[in-house]
Amino acid sequence: MPSKNLPTVIRTPKWRDLSFWKRIAFWMLVSGGSLALLGFIALLIAVYSTKSTLPSFDELKSSPNGQMIRVHAADGTVLVSLGPSYGEWIKSDKIPQVMKDAIIATEDRRFESHWGVDPVGVARIFWRAKQLHDEGRRLQGGSTITQQVARTIFLSNKYDLGRKVREGVIALAMERKFTKDEILELYLNKVYFGGGAYGIDAASRKFFGHPATNLSLAEAAVIAGLVKAPSHYSPTADAEAAIGRASVVLDLMAETGKITQSQAKATDPRTVALAPEPQQNSVRYFTDWALPQLEVLIDETEAPLEVWTTLDLSMQRAADDAVRANAPKNAQGALVSLDRDGAVRAMVGGKDYVASIYNRATQATRQPGSAFKLFVYLTALEAGHKPDDMVVDEPVTINGWSPRNSSGAFRGEMNIRTAFAYSVNTIAAKLGQEVGFGAIANMARRFGITTPVDTHPAMVLGTSDVRLIDMTRAFASVANKGVAVTPYGITRVTANGAVIYQHEVDTSHVLVAPYVAAQMTDLMQTAVATGTGRAAQIGRPVAGKTGTTTSNKDGWFVGFSSGLTTGVWMGRDDAKVVPGLQGGTAPARAFHDFMVKAVAKRPVEQFDTQVTLPEYQLDEENAAYAEPDNGLFVDPDGNPLPEDQQPRGDGTEQVQPPHGQDEQLDQDWIDRMTGRKAPAPAQRDQRDTPRDVPRQPASPPRGDAPRGEPQ
Repeated sequence: MPSKNLPTVIRTPKWRDLSFWKRIAFWMLVSGGSLALLGFIALLIAVYSTKSTLPSFDELKSSPNGQMIRVHAADGTVLVSLGPSYGEWIKSDKIPQVMKDAIIATEDRRFESHWGVDPVGVARIFWRAKQLHDEGRRLQGGSTITQQVARTIFLSNKYDLGRKVREGVIALAMERKFTKDEILELYLNKVYFGGGAYGIDAASRKFFGHPATNLSLAEAAVIAGLVKAPSHYSPTADAEAAIGRASVVLDLMAETGKITQSQAKATDPRTVALAPEPQQNSVRYFTDWALPQLEVLIDETEAPLEVWTTLDLSMQRAADDAVRANAPKNAQGALVSLDRDGAVRAMVGGKDYVASIYNRATQATRQPGSAFKLFVYLTALEAGHKPDDMVVDEPVTINGWSPRNSSGAFRGEMNIRTAFAYSVNTIAAKLGQEVGFGAIANMARRFGITTPVDTHPAMVLGTSDVRLIDMTRAFASVANKGVAVTPYGITRVTANGAVIYQHEVDTSHVLVAPYVAAQMTDLMQTAVATGTGRAAQIGRPVAGKTGTTTSNKDGWFVGFSSGLTTGVWMGRDDAKVVPGLQGGTAPARAFHDFMVKAVAKRPVEQFDTQVTLPEYQLDEENAAYAEPDNGLFVDPDGNPLPEDQQPRGDGTEQVQPPHGQDEQLDQDWIDRMTGRKAPAPAQRDQRDTPRDVPRQPASPPRGDAPRGEPQ
């Protein structure tokens, strides 16, 4: 038995036997371990708390994406891609395996094994962070695919340590809630690949012109290489850089065992066919006009859209060249060309879209000058006048307004055809007074003029502001034998391969009788063949009209040939004078330069100007049936205005006589110039015989020829 008197031994902790510094190290180790344990517990709490708040996989898929819109020309060429493009969502089992392998090998080779945050990547971050900070550079790399998904969906691109920690916590939580396939699916459908493309489908469509489900190994390598630096490696920005980066991706795929070395060597990224970069200049005038129409044509707001348009790229280039080559210095120009059904084949809203996005073809409202006489003469022809009817160029005053010709002289008696060809202002005014200014305004609105039209006497000289596209539409309706032509730019729209809109041409709206349109075409053909529009001749039948406003502020030419109607306007945006600008000069030359190319492959079409008149015009006893209301002024409802309410106006139009005429400017000469073979007098029907056609001298004295507007 042990003795009760033995002393009690008290053991001292071993750390107390340590030296001072060793004690410090011991306690630091214990404290660090405790803190690490607490940190780990806090991390677990944060991860599982975050997991409980994460949206479902379906909710993450349906997060706001934006809508991709690709606009095609008539031949299928992509004109422009718009919007933050997410393309079509591709499920994991539909994503090409080569695309998955390329991304994993490039961005996160340990994706299948880590828990959302790669320890190796974290170590690399700490190793490089201070060095890059000292160099003033941002830390890049080290983020797993899961972290990138977390940042893309839940966080901003602002870089700081706090965001990096939150990114890691969310990534760990996502790995607890979603499968690897689901995370990779989110990544490949959400990450940014440059050029406005989010997701592999948008990137594939933008860079290769086809869905991502058809990606080849080389194409997958190009797309995978974009993530590191989308702007630098974009195929549209630097094709060589993109190809070089794709080669690096192929090497990484071989290094990680995703493909064999022989496959890597056999795959040449240079063979990848890249989709051409859409034009960004003048075609944008057209797309800016056409695309807003989608809001009323379709209801689809999420699925990627393929929009097929009417634009002819060869005509568009010709239009762009014609406007730039002919627009006067310091002046702008615009051009619209419509096919016979209203399809917009070319649209130029200015000399340079980059410098000015203002579309002068569809937005600008300017005075049309004598081009507005189209509606004056349409009204007169519908009221019963014929091209051969005789009128007198003489001084006239209408409610205090006295129009003048530029020469100050008056030619006397001539027929309506000659008066229109040389844009004689006095005769337009007299016709306007006869048929009624309200009737002319109604005719303009009938033919598609959407801007307000005045009814004061000077309106016959084009004092009301109009849009170029509206004027072109009106002339196109005349070319269409009096049937309304409505401009359109979108032929069909598809969403995920299904047609959701198809344009249908409406031919049911008859504006004037065919004979009226034919007679008007007769007048306009003469204006180009012998009158103010001679510069617009293109070696085949052309009908058109010039327009020049006061002080040469605006110049117009609108005409048609071979089923194509083209309108040209030139002037300054500030409406200042443009020296030498006249409808028959720069605009007519631009029309010529464009049309010779635009109709080159179209068959020559002769105008149908030989018409069958209605019975009331053939019966002299009933001629009064067609006489118009001679009221001077009417209100918007067509009711006569009292004299004290009748507006006053003033307007002038310059004219220039034809040059170098060696023959008599009579009807026979006009017939020969326009291609009409005048029958012998004995064979002519009495109703077709011009009444008292004036015989004019071979070389009229200066100032005596019919004058209207300058050429």
